[in-house]
Amino acid sequence: MTETSAGPDVEIVVPVHNEAHVLQASIWRLHDYLCRHMPVDWRITVVDNASTDGTSEVAQGLVRTLSDVHAVRLERKGRGLALRHAWGASDARVLAYLDVDLSTDLAGLGPLVAPLLSGHSDLAIGSRLSRTSRVVRGSKRELISRSYNGILRAVLSASFSDAQCGFKAVTKEAAERLLPLVQDDGWFFDTELLVLAERSGLRIHEVPVDWEDDPDSRVDIVQTAKDDLRGIARLLADLTRHRIPVEAIAEELGRRPLAPATRPSFKSQVIRFAAVGGASTIAFALLFLVLRPLFGGQAANFLALLATAIGNTWANRWFTFGVTGRLGAVRHQVQGLVVFGIAWGITSGSLLALHSAAPQASPLTEILVLTAANLVATVVRFVLLRGWVFRTRRAAPGRRRREPAHDSSEQTASEPDHLELLP
Repeated sequence: MTETSAGPDVEIVVPVHNEAHVLQASIWRLHDYLCRHMPVDWRITVVDNASTDGTSEVAQGLVRTLSDVHAVRLERKGRGLALRHAWGASDARVLAYLDVDLSTDLAGLGPLVAPLLSGHSDLAIGSRLSRTSRVVRGSKRELISRSYNGILRAVLSASFSDAQCGFKAVTKEAAERLLPLVQDDGWFFDTELLVLAERSGLRIHEVPVDWEDDPDSRVDIVQTAKDDLRGIARLLADLTRHRIPVEAIAEELGRRPLAPATRPSFKSQVIRFAAVGGASTIAFALLFLVLRPLFGGQAANFLALLATAIGNTWANRWFTFGVTGRLGAVRHQVQGLVVFGIAWGITSGSLLALHSAAPQASPLTEILVLTAANLVATVVRFVLLRGWVFRTRRAAPGRRRREPAHDSSEQTASEPDHLELLP
């Protein structure tokens, strides 16, 4: 469809890297579908990311053959880089993208862009994890996808269901504000964009899609997973420390921001607490191995326990319970050591009680008793950390405390940032 002088309503970007063997057939199919079913002005832009197999020549041939098809050549790889470049230069009202393999049924394009054109939503994503989606893919990819999105919900409190489906759209206005803040140029680009949009109060519309796995996919799953986990850690740190102005974005776009300092849900706290506990156990073992030759077994055990207890309290303070800033940090460490002492007393006391009752107890019995005691100690630690050390409460009249603007995130889940932790 011929675009107007003011730019098309929708621009659909197709990022490619060494896809000469499928590019022509896919773009012909996409172009034909749009001609028959898309009732608004549109444009297709193929972005070649440093291909070395003739993809660029195929793209230029498509430009000469088909109307409303453009092509761009970049000298660096990265899906995020391709989208940042093409969306940033576009004059369309709505910016979309899809994968060149067309794994997602094109019938979802209309429902994807319609809420953005109408002004109802700011972003739209295809979801393969909706109950009404029809998805054909292997159990390995299904498990990875669900696990990744579960991590996003637990760690970043994300509410969207499918971060990595290659079928998304965003309004030009939202893209102009969000793109400069997105750091990733690879596969994590999608996730980062969605999290920032959600934290800024933008409305994300989800479209159940029909999706069939491409058997020729050359995505390095292991490397992508590592990059995504690093991206999650970086984004969590930036949001927790208020390095990203999501409140300002919400104000500029007339939205109500999702408060970044809201305490994680109980389920998220349990998952994060378990993750911190696992990391602390590994850190203790490594420290003990390093310190034992220098100080002996008992001293090495004490020093390793002390160091990991301090690190554990800090990690739970920030990661598990969402408390930031300097207010109460020293007190939290002291209380954390008290909690650690109580947990240590439970495990040590259980072993002393066993030996008192059954001096000849077998090693198996000792292990069973210590295992049960450790489970009890873990529950006690979580309850004390959540209900005592990092407990939040309403500030009494006349006792409200304010941190500086960059460090005012200690608050309850139900209150905005004018409610602070009290000593």
